[in-house]
Amino acid sequence: MASRASGVDERRPATGVVPALPQTPSGGTPTAPAEQLPTTGAKGEARRSTPTWVWALPPVAVLAVVFLYPLALVVQESLAPGAYGDVFASASFREALVTTVWLAVASTVGCLVLGFVLAVVIAFVPFPGGKAVSKFIDVFLSFPSFLITLALLFLYGTVGMANGVWTDVTGDPSGPFQFLTTPWGVLLAEITYFTPFVMRPLLAAFSQMETAQLEVASSLGARPLRIVRQVILPEALPALAAGGSLVLVMCLNEFGIVLFTGAKGVTTLPMLVYSKAILESDYAAACVVAVVNVALSVGLYVLYRGVSRRAGA
Repeated sequence: MASRASGVDERRPATGVVPALPQTPSGGTPTAPAEQLPTTGAKGEARRSTPTWVWALPPVAVLAVVFLYPLALVVQESLAPGAYGDVFASASFREALVTTVWLAVASTVGCLVLGFVLAVVIAFVPFPGGKAVSKFIDVFLSFPSFLITLALLFLYGTVGMANGVWTDVTGDPSGPFQFLTTPWGVLLAEITYFTPFVMRPLLAAFSQMETAQLEVASSLGARPLRIVRQVILPEALPALAAGGSLVLVMCLNEFGIVLFTGAKGVTTLPMLVYSKAILESDYAAACVVAVVNVALSVGLYVLYRGVSRRAGA
C-alpha cells in the first residue's frame, strides 16, 4: 500500500503546486513560434490587403474636380495662338503688373509696421478692454473686404461724413477728401483690412513669450524701445514672416477693395482679368493674365517657404 501510494504521488503533483516551465539558456521562458500565433480576422486581412494609394483616391478626386480641372481649362484657354504675345505687348498689362506689385508690397509693409505696433500695445501694455480688443481681431478676420471699403466710403467718400462736415462748416461746394479714388485710397483700404492678419500670429507668439525676459531687461535699465528692438522683435520675426507672406499673397489677388473704392486710375491684375473677360469678352487674354497672376502668387509663396526654412521659422 505504501509503495502504491508513493507511485500515485510520483505521477500526480501535489495540489496547489504549478509545474515548472522549461527555461531557456538565458533564463527566460520560451515564446510560441511565429507559426503558432493566432491569425488576425477577416477585417485585419482586408485592411492589410488594401493598398495605401486607394485611400488617397477620394481627396485627390475632389481636388481634381474642384481645383485642377478648372485651372487646366484656364491654362488651355490661355494657349490660344498669339495670346501671350498680345498680352505681354500691351501697355495695360504692364501697367497693371507694376500697379499690382507696388500696391501689394506697400500694403504688406504698412500692415507689418502697424500690426506689430498694435500687437505690442495689446500684448504688453495693460489697458481696460485689452482682451475685448484681442477677441474683436478674431471676429474682424471674418469680415468681407468690401465691407471695410464701404465703411471708408461712408467716412471719406465724395459724399461721405468728413466731406459733409467740411461743406457744412465752410460752405464749400465739395470737401477736400478725394483720395479714396486714387491709389492711396486703395492702399489705405488694404492696410486697414489686412493688418489683423498680421496681428493674429503676432498675438499668438507674444502669448507664449516668457515675461521674465522683459522683467530682466527692464531691471537692467533697458528702455522700452530697446526692449522692443532687442527682446520682442527677434521673437516676433517668424510670426511677422508668416503674416507678411499671407498679406502679400492676398493683396496680389485682391479684387473687391479695388472695385468698391471706384479708383478709375488703378488697374490691378485681378481687375484686368475682370475687364478682359466681362467687359471685352476676350477670354484668351483674361486667361493669360490669370495664369500670370497665379504664377506670381505661387512664386512668392515658394520664395517665402525657402526663406523661412533657412531662417528656421
